[in-house]
Amino acid sequence: MSGPVEVRDFLLQHETRDTSLAFGTGGVPAPRSGETSRVTDEQVHRAQLAVARGAKDVEDCRELLEMLGLAPGDDGVPPVRR
Repeated sequence: MSGPVEVRDFLLQHETRDTSLAFGTGGVPAPRSGETSRVTDEQVHRAQLAVARGAKDVEDCRELLEMLGLAPGDDGVPPVRR
């Protein structure tokens, strides 16, 4: 079954995170600093992975990411980050 591999490859091609950022310990997100309406890069990345894990195939993953505003736009920034 090549579906999950294709989904992983799709996400890797559309990766917008800076891989040099350090991950928090234990996967626990850091507290927000006053501004509650902002979505962090880490939150977007985790949401993209959750969508990819639940997608049936690459096209399903692409559709879901676009519907949820998690797919990078022309400027490389997902709509949820604007």
